[in-house]
Formats: sequence, C-alpha cells, structure tokens
Amino acid sequence: MSVYTLRYYERIGLIHPIDRIENTHRRYSQDDIGWIEFLNKLRATGMTIQQMKEYADLQRLGDPSLPERLELLKQHRDEVEQHMRELHEYLNVICYKIDYYQGEVDEQKMLTP
Repeated sequence: MSVYTLRYYERIGLIHPIDRIENTHRRYSQDDIGWIEFLNKLRATGMTIQQMKEYADLQRLGDPSLPERLELLKQHRDEVEQHMRELHEYLNVICYKIDYYQGEVDEQKMLTP
C-alpha cells in the first residue's frame, strides 16, 4: 500500500490516527497492520471506500455494532460470490475459444506438409 493511500485512509477515518515517534515517523502496531491488511482485502474484493468507512465506523462502536457489521460483511460476501460466478462464466468462454483455436492450429499443422 502506498504512503499516499495510508495517509488518505487515516485522513478519512478508515485508520485511526497512528502513534508517532519523536521524528514524526508513524509507528504501526501489529493491530494496525492487521486492520490495514483487512482493509486491503475488502478493497481488493470490490468494497467501496464508502462501505469500508461504514464498516470502520461500526467497528469503532464495539460489540453493540456486531449485527450491523455481520450484515455488511454477508452482503459483501454475496456480491463477491456473484462476481466470482460471473468471472467463471467469462473464463469458460475464454477456455472455449482457446480450445477452438488450438484445434484449428493443430489441424492447419496436420495439413501443412
């Protein structure tokens, strides 16, 4: 993750303000790193920044927000699974084309002396 993205996430509240050492360098804890890795996974699976912000805000509320966080993650899971099904369909078309073209290439090789 780029420094710019880290600062942006901190500025919009996806990441809480990070502790700093004397020379103003940020000091990330293992919990911070775990949270950032989780955010990366959410983003990589297509969750919007707005949805991530909603999740982060709920997470800061603690256990009372568990039902809302659970629902948000279930909804995201369903969207990811649907996207995976679509990608699998697209992959099947690509594989079909590869098989077809490979057959054509093999046939041309057999006909060429």
